[in-house]
Order: sequence, then C-alpha cells, then structure tokens
Amino acid sequence: MARKPNARQRLRLLSEKFEPLLQAAFLAAIDDLRSNAQITRIAERLERGDIDGALRALNVDAVAFRLFEEGVREAFVGGGIAATAALPILREPNGARLVARFDARSPGAEQFMRELSGRNVQVVEDVLLAARQHMTQGLIYGRNPRSVALDIVGRVDRSTGRRTGGILGLTSKQEEYVTTARQDLLSGDPDRLRHYLTLKRRDRRRQFEKAVEDAIRDAKPIPLHLIDRMIGKLSDSYLLLRGETITRTETIGALNASHRDTFDQLVASGNVQANQVRKIWRATKDNRTRDSHRNLDSESVGINELFSNGLQYPCDPSGSAREVINCRCAVDYRIEYFTNLA
Repeated sequence: MARKPNARQRLRLLSEKFEPLLQAAFLAAIDDLRSNAQITRIAERLERGDIDGALRALNVDAVAFRLFEEGVREAFVGGGIAATAALPILREPNGARLVARFDARSPGAEQFMRELSGRNVQVVEDVLLAARQHMTQGLIYGRNPRSVALDIVGRVDRSTGRRTGGILGLTSKQEEYVTTARQDLLSGDPDRLRHYLTLKRRDRRRQFEKAVEDAIRDAKPIPLHLIDRMIGKLSDSYLLLRGETITRTETIGALNASHRDTFDQLVASGNVQANQVRKIWRATKDNRTRDSHRNLDSESVGINELFSNGLQYPCDPSGSAREVINCRCAVDYRIEYFTNLA
C-alpha cells in the first residue's frame, strides 16, 4: 500500500491544485475592474481636480473579488478534507472506530471566512490608494487627464480586445516603482535612463532596450507611445507578481488554517484533549526559505501555543508581513494519546 503523503508533500500537492485557480480569479477580478471603470468620467473629474470623484468612477469594490474569496474558501475546505483523511485511526474505549469528518461550517471555518472578507477589503483599499497616488502625481506633473486614466485602467490591446498595462491592482509601493520608471524614461537624463535598465521586471524586448540605449547615446527622446507600451508591460509584470504573492499567501494560509481547524474540531468533539495535541513546524527547505523559518523547522509546541516567531501556523494572517508573505512552510500535528490509536 502506498504511504500517505506527509505534511510538506500534502501542502505542496494541494497548493499546486489551488494556486492556479486563485491566480486566475484574482486576474479576472482586475479585468472586471478595468472593464467597468468609467474612463471618460475619470478624465472629466481629474480635469476639475476632483480626485475623490475620479476614484468613485473607477467603480472599485470588494464584490469584484468574491470569486477569489470563494476560491480561498474552497482551498480551506479542500485542505480540511485532506487533513481529516490523513488522520490516524482513532478508537473509542470500546474499540469502535471513531468517524471524523471535516465540518466546513465549524466556528473556526466561519471565523476564517470573516477574516478573509476583511483582508479582501484591505486589498480594495490598497487598490484605491495606488490609484489615488497615481492621480495625485498626474495632477502635480500636469499630465493629460485621459492619459492618467488610461495609466490606471490600462490601454486596449488590439490583438485581444482587453485592457492591459494599468496600475489598477498594484500596491501603492509598486505604483511608485511604475511612476518612477515613467519619469526616468521621460527625463532624458542618462543616469535615470540607465536606472530604468536596472529594473528586473522591465520588458527586455530589443525594441524597448534599443530605444533607451539610443536615448542615452544620442540624447534622443523616447517616443511617448513607446514609453506607454514599456510602462504598460512593467505594470503587467508587477500585477502578475502581486497576483502570485496574494495567491500563494492566501492558499498556504487557507490550507494551514484548515489543518489547524481539523484538530480544533477533534478537540471540540471531546475525542481528543487539547493537551494531547502537538504541532510541528515543517519548513520548505530550499534557497527561497526564510532563515528564520528554516531555523523553526521541527519546532514543536502545544496546539494552542504560538511558535517562537509568534505565529499559530505558517501564513497565520495575524502575523507580520515579513513572517507571512510568500511563506510556503507546512505544519504537522501529532496526537500524543497512544492508547487511543489503533
């Protein structure tokens, strides 16, 4: 009989299943926002200096991310079912086998979904903050209001009919990177143009690179339409990174949270006592693993205790960003009540 996958293997298999689905849901949400933004109205409001009115015309709200939220819920439930299936055989005092099922409506599951909704509200706030920053910079530099609107929602790709290249969906920090890159390309300053060529996420196609090299060598301005394309590609790259980051963090968080809830449900049933359950941190041992998490590998604490980094489990949303973002670690649970094991 094939051996059951361990905690690390199970987490990897489940994340490989759910991450692509969540990535697609996140990008679909951004496409929805782009498609429903009122570009003419945004430009009109910016012409009047009315940033709040321009933001309202973006029509950004949390409803656009409901499918993403539902995908995270499915990952949570899938993780709980998998964790339950991996439980050791438990028996009652009379020898009868205990039946364990994962309850997707448990108090822990309901709390997880409430917290997820709160995090999605934060994503929306981040989207609006980045858009506000870009609008403010556009007004400061006297840019054409419609161009600013298109910078935000993207320009139509004639080959697909879809809008691409907007900063909508980026973090405020990513928006700053994009704005600085545009200013570098517009500056004509050789040092700033060289700075653009250091950006790891720029599009390296020869047409773009040559335009920058020519501008440095000949003090030749880069055509505006080419700058729009270059910055659009940079924005798209940051959007993919943003989607990957949110997707990985939420997927791993959901899977580890449901693993925890599986054992909380066992304890709540009275079949296992909380002081009989230990949890063990399982680091993903590769060159992308944080040193602090690698050092946590095999650390064991009680089910209701915190690991030494202050987390209940890897990707615990109550933790700091530096401990949580892009974490891929797993958590294992052990029941130290061997008289109840077959």
